[in-house]
Amino acid sequence: MDREQEREIVASVLAGDREAYARLVDAYKTPVFNLAYRMTGSIPEAEDLAQEAFLRAYEGLWRWRPERSFFVWLYTIGLNLIRNHLKKRRGSETRDADWAESIARGSADARAADRPEEALLEDEKQKRLQVCLLKLPADLREAVVLRFYGERSFEEIAGICGISLSAAKMRVYRGLERLQEMMHIRP
Repeated sequence: MDREQEREIVASVLAGDREAYARLVDAYKTPVFNLAYRMTGSIPEAEDLAQEAFLRAYEGLWRWRPERSFFVWLYTIGLNLIRNHLKKRRGSETRDADWAESIARGSADARAADRPEEALLEDEKQKRLQVCLLKLPADLREAVVLRFYGERSFEEIAGICGISLSAAKMRVYRGLERLQEMMHIRP
């Protein structure tokens, strides 16, 4: 969806057509959910956080500035909600990563008989990557997730995270370095 379409939809919503907001939700629900999932590692938490992000965006729609991308604004709202959620959950992050690792091992064992070896190995890599992502500090995790799962540019990451362009690049590169170390990958 381009910025002009976003502007038209937001104008319709602000003019009283509340159902037009569903078009924005449909367009952006997957990337917002994916951000929340990659940051929390939990489908139920990701669903709740994505829903809350859309609700907050709707309630604050009058604050959105048309010269800014609605998607970037929405992503920023979602990221701030996720940050707050992770702060509340801080003591349990290690436990959550351990839990995710045990789930990954168990589900792979259960499917090993049904899936070809290649697909199973790829599935294992993805699960291991998610476990390692959950072990990253939140600021590095969000930068990596925005760059590689959200496919955001460094400029967008800087805007979403409220940091400089060079800081955004540094967070992505540091996050990748740590992931490589955790996954024992040599460049």
